Amino acid sequence: MGDAGRFPADDLPISLIRKVNLPSLADQVFDALRDRILTLELPPGTRLSEAGVASRMGVSRQPVREAFGRLAKLGFLQIRPQSGTTVSLISQNAVLQARFIRVALEVQTCRTACEAIDKAGIRDLRLLLDQQKAAVEANDRKAFHALDDQFHRDICIRSGVGYVWDLIHDNKAHMDRVRMLSLNSPTQRQALNEHTVLLDAIEARDPEAATAAITTHLSRILVQIERLKAEQHDWFTDTAG
Repeated sequence: MGDAGRFPADDLPISLIRKVNLPSLADQVFDALRDRILTLELPPGTRLSEAGVASRMGVSRQPVREAFGRLAKLGFLQIRPQSGTTVSLISQNAVLQARFIRVALEVQTCRTACEAIDKAGIRDLRLLLDQQKAAVEANDRKAFHALDDQFHRDICIRSGVGYVWDLIHDNKAHMDRVRMLSLNSPTQRQALNEHTVLLDAIEARDPEAATAAITTHLSRILVQIERLKAEQHDWFTDTAG
C-alpha cells in the first residue's frame, strides 16, 4: 500500500499524541481564572496582576498574559496599561444577550426532548433532581449550580443535540455570575421546582408545556437582575461587556 493514505500523525508516538491533547498552561490558567470569576470568588472590581497570578499558580507570566487576553475578549477582564487589570463589572446588556441566545436554543431543544428522551433518560434526569434537592437542603450553592448545568446539558445530550450545549456553554457565562449571586435557599428551591415542571412536561410528551416551562425558567433572571442591581449596584454596569 506504500505511504498513500497516511497522515503525518500516523508516525507520532502515542505518548506524544497524548501530550498534544493535554490542556496548555494558558488553557489551565484561563479555566482556573474563568471559574473563579464566574463563581464570584473573584468579584467584580478585583485587581489582578500577571506577576501575582503567575506566582500563585507556579507558572511564568506568558500563559497568564495569554489567559488575561482571552478573558478580556470575553468581557470578564478590563486591561488598562496605566491602571492595571481588574475583573469586569457585570454587564446587564451581556447578560440579556446571553439569555436571548439561551432561550432560543433551549426552547427548540425541549421540543426535541419531548420526542427523543426515553424512559431511561427520564429516570436519570429524575436522579439529578434528587441530587439538586440534596444540594438545596444543604444550601450548597456551588453544588446546585453545577447540577443545574448538568441537568440542562443532559437534556441536550439525551435529545441527540449535545452540540447545542456547547453553544449554550460558550454563550451563557455572563449569566453565570448573576445566577451565583442570586442563589440562596429560596431561589435554589424555586429553580428545582421549575426543573421538575419542565421534566414532567418532557415525560408527558407535551412540547407546548415544555417550551413554556423553559421560557419561564430562563426568564427568572430578568427579575433577579433588577433586584441584584439594587443590592449590589456597584457590581453592575449597563454598558456591554
